[in-house]
Amino acid sequence: MTVSEAYRTFVLDSLGRVVPAVRGRPMFGGVGIYAGDLFFALIDDDTLYLKVDDSNRGDFETRGLGPFRPFGEGGEVMQYYELPNDIVEDDAELRMWALKAIDVARRKRKPRSAAQSAPSPGPASGAPIEKKPFRTAPASKAKPPKAPAPGSAGRKTDSATRTRPKPPPRKK
Repeated sequence: MTVSEAYRTFVLDSLGRVVPAVRGRPMFGGVGIYAGDLFFALIDDDTLYLKVDDSNRGDFETRGLGPFRPFGEGGEVMQYYELPNDIVEDDAELRMWALKAIDVARRKRKPRSAAQSAPSPGPASGAPIEKKPFRTAPASKAKPPKAPAPGSAGRKTDSATRTRPKPPPRKK
């Protein structure tokens, strides 16, 4: 699972000519490729793989191209299929294949939770900010201050740092 720097540069430069905001990030010894925030391709062992689903898998299979198998021939099949270098070198072809993979990534993207997608209340969203009263602990639950330890009269401890004062020197 290695990727040569030359192949990484070749793929990212080629994709950068046809897809906006392409970037690569190291991933488990390979390279994950993003268009903006959409993960649509990966590189492993100097091979480019694009994301697939039922809408574009047939394009790969009719050319005899196979899936990404990170654990070898008998291992798990991932939803990324190999793209040959002759397509990577042809900008018009690469654009078509890459845009289909980006569409798959967009459809497969996990929906954001309501808390993530809803605007937070406040002046920016126009919603008023609800003021809540400050709550204090009921008097019955409040802890009384501790009495000083015997023999420590006049000495204070720093409660913020929980350090004790130095004891007086011992008499010999």
